[in-house]
Amino acid sequence: MTKMTPFTPALCDIAKWAFTTRRVNRNDVRGVSTAYSSAKAGDLLLCEIAEIGQHKNIQLADRRMSTSYPGDLVVLCLGDRYAPDQFLASAVIDDDKIDLVAGGGIAGRVDTSHARMSSPTRLKPMGLLTGTRGQVLNIADYALSAMPANNDVTVIGVFGASMNSGKTTAATSLAHGLIRSGYAAAGVKATGTGAFGDFNSFEDGGAPALDFTDAGMATTFRMPLERIEAGFDTLVATAAARGAEVVVVEIADGVFQQETRDILKSSRIRDRLDGILFAAPDALSALGGVTVLNQMGLTPFAISGMVSCSPLATAEAAEVTGLPILSRQDLWSPEMIALHVATLMRRASEDVAA
Repeated sequence: MTKMTPFTPALCDIAKWAFTTRRVNRNDVRGVSTAYSSAKAGDLLLCEIAEIGQHKNIQLADRRMSTSYPGDLVVLCLGDRYAPDQFLASAVIDDDKIDLVAGGGIAGRVDTSHARMSSPTRLKPMGLLTGTRGQVLNIADYALSAMPANNDVTVIGVFGASMNSGKTTAATSLAHGLIRSGYAAAGVKATGTGAFGDFNSFEDGGAPALDFTDAGMATTFRMPLERIEAGFDTLVATAAARGAEVVVVEIADGVFQQETRDILKSSRIRDRLDGILFAAPDALSALGGVTVLNQMGLTPFAISGMVSCSPLATAEAAEVTGLPILSRQDLWSPEMIALHVATLMRRASEDVAA
């Protein structure tokens, strides 16, 4: 390993702390460990930026973007990443340099990448951050207190055909439309890679937001389904305890991504959903996604996403799926909420009463 600069707490004071670390109490840091062979996903890692590559910015804990420079110190989380349009990466440190695999603050080893991606930004690990007992600090140490499932609040899941299908726009537009319709709505990102974009989008639309980093996971890729389910329960119950009567839950990536597939196939998350909104980039993806969901015994109440940006694609998707195609402007509309979503909420209330 490369010889490291001697650690002092002052290094953490000048470091840029990424979004994934936003819940960490920085006063807990006492030292560093170089026991990299035993490092695990979510461990806090102090790094120096060695070479600027694909990611030229870091999303900071205070939810703003910071331009990166060689020599910058950053505090990130070790983590896996699944992104067909970007990187497939593993939560390992097996060299004297590692990769910045996501701008929200994930470091690891890039295993494969999309052809259009540049080489990853390279990092020099300076050590895993440790606490008062010498233990490596992990963002799971700062998670919300676990809560049992809340069965009273309405939960609407937003799934998509793929990355960049328009899931976030659909989810945040739905939450905004619910608020405009007089409902107390909250947004939850239950799976994915830690980043502030989806979080901020919910709050921009007026919906208080929570995500899986609040449940102690920097990413949910390669996390056991039981842990993702427990995080989902806590996030939904926390939103309900803070006043939400309906929670819009976005599930990352496409229906063939492993964790998403497991959720849809058989999980507490699937069983808890009162309705599904599906996002697709085009008519073929809309039909394929609806077909996959139908094979699993699920039917979305509507389709949204990129397909809704084109009148021609909208007409095609409506014809082949037989479902309403809702643009983000439609989802903002109290009339559309009353037509397509209010019935789901009434049904959920009746189920609770029964």
